[in-house]
Amino acid sequence: MPRKSWKRFVRKPSRKHKTADAATVPAGWRLLPRHFFNAPPEQVARALLGKILARSISEMLLAGRIVETEAYLGERDPAAHAASGRTARNAVLYGPAGHAYVYGIYGLHYCLNVSCLPEGNPGCVLLRALEPLEGLGAMRVNRGLNENAKPHALTSGPGKLCQAMEITRVTDNGVDLLRADSTLALYDDGFACGEIAVTPRIGIRKAAEFPLRFFLAGHGCVSARGR
Repeated sequence: MPRKSWKRFVRKPSRKHKTADAATVPAGWRLLPRHFFNAPPEQVARALLGKILARSISEMLLAGRIVETEAYLGERDPAAHAASGRTARNAVLYGPAGHAYVYGIYGLHYCLNVSCLPEGNPGCVLLRALEPLEGLGAMRVNRGLNENAKPHALTSGPGKLCQAMEITRVTDNGVDLLRADSTLALYDDGFACGEIAVTPRIGIRKAAEFPLRFFLAGHGCVSARGR
């Protein structure tokens, strides 16, 4: 897909969402490089476990460690949004790797995906669960939970993590996740993952048998079926 076509879907940081840049993230966090995502979705989905999703809103950093992902293989995957080809809705998937693809489900929730594969190839990885690291109080408020809510209640599902971190299609679809001045960014802090479990994906009917769901085995913040 030519650059002129996808650029209009790539968003710059908004005034509402302050950027999570080098001045706000802890020392030792490094932005993930572009080449990390120029790889098959199943490889990226596994490699993203243990990495950090971060954003800064109203001068407060919200961040969580990725503990559960799902891979979607593009046009050859019947369960993928790109299965029927490029549309206005999924155009971000065809752009460069490392951008946010956000879509709504049931008219109530949003899901965050990361584009991968070289430009023109619409693979992506769905972020299914995080372990909250920074800004737990704000996440509880965003989720409508009381101050005693446990971490696993905040971000243990794709809709929950988007609500906790104020991720929507309007504000975040097309955001470059690999820039320090983005509203939303992905970091590596050197965390070493333990055992990784692999299962079929959740909540789909087509290609439901594909073993493309990855999570940190035994982690308390993965979605309910993982626990």
